[in-house]
Amino acid sequence: MSLQPDDLTPEEARRDHWEMLGFLALNASLGGLLGLLVAFAIFWLDLGGIGTSLSRSSHPVLPALMLAVPLALTFAAAVTASAVMTMPYRKKKQR
Repeated sequence: MSLQPDDLTPEEARRDHWEMLGFLALNASLGGLLGLLVAFAIFWLDLGGIGTSLSRSSHPVLPALMLAVPLALTFAAAVTASAVMTMPYRKKKQR
C-alpha cells in the first residue's frame, strides 16, 4: 500500500486525532457547563416550584442531582453532536 500525495503520515494522523479529541472534549465540557447553568437557572428562578420544594426538603441534594446531571449530559451530547456535524474538513497537505 503506497501513500497518496494527500495521505497523512502516522505522526500527522496521530496529531490530527488528538486535536479532534481535544476539540470534542472542549465542546462536551462547554455543553455540560451549559446544562448545569440551565439547571441552576431552573432552581434559582423557581420554575414549577422546584426551588421552593428543594429548599423545604430535608434531603435536597439527590433531587437536585437527579435534575442537574441528566440536563448536563443531554446538553453535552447535543453540543458535541453539533460540533461533529459542523466540524470543518481541511486537507492537511496541499497538492
